[in-house]
Amino acid sequence: MNIPPPPILRALATDYDGTLAHDGAVSETTVEALQRFKDAGHKLIMVTGRELNELIAVCPCLPMFDLAVVENGAVIYHPNTGGIETLAQLPPTEFITRLVERGLPVQVGKVIVATWEPHENEVLQAIKDLGLELQVIFNKGAVMILPSGVNKAFGLLAALPKLGLELAEVAGIGDAENDHAFLEICGYSVAVSNALPAIKEKVHFATKGDHGDGVVELIGMMLANASPTS
Repeated sequence: MNIPPPPILRALATDYDGTLAHDGAVSETTVEALQRFKDAGHKLIMVTGRELNELIAVCPCLPMFDLAVVENGAVIYHPNTGGIETLAQLPPTEFITRLVERGLPVQVGKVIVATWEPHENEVLQAIKDLGLELQVIFNKGAVMILPSGVNKAFGLLAALPKLGLELAEVAGIGDAENDHAFLEICGYSVAVSNALPAIKEKVHFATKGDHGDGVVELIGMMLANASPTS
C-alpha cells in the first residue's frame, strides 16, 4: 500500500532473522541506524522466535533494545537488567519425550518446543494422541510448538505497558509467517523487500531494501517524519 508512517510513532518492534539480521548477523550500518533511533529518544523492541540464549549469542546489539519478546511471544527479556518473564508454560514432558523418541530434531526453550519441516505431521499426531491444547506455528522451515494463543502479538501486548506505549505508537517490521500476528496489531506495519508475498500484501509499507537495509530505510522514514514525545 505504501502508506507513509504517521507522526505518532515512538517505537520500533522488529523481527530478527530475515529482517534485522541476514544469515544470523546484523550489519554495522543497521546497528548505526538503531543507535540513531535510540539517540532520538525512541524505543526498540525485539520480537523473535529465537530462544533467549541463542539470541544473546548471535546478537551483540541486543543491549540496545529496551525489551526483547523471544520464543515467539512466550518470554519477555529485559536487556538492561537481565530479567526474564515467562508468559506461558512449557508443553508437558511426555510431549517432548514423544518427539525425541520418534527421532525428531528438537529444541526446547523456557516455553517453546521447536523442530523443522518436514516433521510437522509427526508433531500434530503427537498433539492429537496426547490430547493437548497446543498450536503449531511455521517460520520459513521452522516448526514451533507453543501453548494455544501464544504468538508474537501476545508477547508484544504484554511488553508494551512496561514501556508506557500504545499499539498506535509502534511500527512493526517483519518478513515471515510468524510475523503476521504482531504486524497486524501495530500502528504501522512494514515488510522488508525479502518478505514473503503474504506478508507484503497485508502491511502499510514494503521497503526497497532487504533485511537490515529495510530496517535502516524504515528508521530513516520515522526519524524524518516525527519527534518522540518522551
